[in-house]
Amino acid sequence: MISNNLLVVLNSFIIIVIVCFRCVQRECKVNGKKLSLIVNKNVNILTYIFFLVSLIVFWIKFLLKTIWNLKISNFVTMQDTLERYLPERAVSLSMELIKENSVHLKIVNQRVTRHGDYRRMPNGSHQITVNATLNKYRFLITLVHEIAHLVAFEKYGRKIKPHGLEWKRTFQYLMLPFLRPEVFPTNLLPMLARHFRNPKASSDTDAGLSLALKQFDVQDSGKSYVFELPHGSVFRIYNGKLFQKKNKRVKRYECVEVATGRVYLFQPNAEVELIKD
Repeated sequence: MISNNLLVVLNSFIIIVIVCFRCVQRECKVNGKKLSLIVNKNVNILTYIFFLVSLIVFWIKFLLKTIWNLKISNFVTMQDTLERYLPERAVSLSMELIKENSVHLKIVNQRVTRHGDYRRMPNGSHQITVNATLNKYRFLITLVHEIAHLVAFEKYGRKIKPHGLEWKRTFQYLMLPFLRPEVFPTNLLPMLARHFRNPKASSDTDAGLSLALKQFDVQDSGKSYVFELPHGSVFRIYNGKLFQKKNKRVKRYECVEVATGRVYLFQPNAEVELIKD
């Protein structure tokens, strides 16, 4: 808000401008020379100035109030939106993170290859996108994951690794206030505690946590996990390519692309569409 002192200075400036422009020049002769003499018009200019200044001050206050109400409205709208996507007890903490870091949050349709992302826009603003289809607990983890990118880049510089030590420590620090039974179900907390000892680039690479989070999905995708499929079965992934499941390595499964014969490694919790056993 504009302070009273600033309003006084503004009023004074307006008075000077009005006096300069609303006065008329009348020429008169003094000792044979023409001089320019500023005189008031016949109307009471002081009354006119007072009216104009009062009107301008009124409009300034009106505009400031409108801007303030708009900010409050946006805040309320954002809070209402987050209440649909986050656990109830996580909303206020999430709002603080968003406000403190000047995050422009966009909730978008499902993207198969990622749950969310962070971008620093050309104008310097910070944009974070999160998939709308995520359940509340995965949405929260993804949101804090992306805010951790923002905070780590701002604190340590843009040359750090996206999922390096700086990001891991930042993610752990930001996530800590959420790791309590008021936010997450008690059966998830031990898995989350293990995961955040050394957080991965994606929670999907933590098969146990990913499967535990999957039980809270609202919609059943009708897909299967790779580890559930029989050996030798053929399946389709999101881009339409066909693979045949082969042997398991330490954690991941070898799968052969049907069209090329190339071998790829799949996470056990990768969701695929079974074509034939």
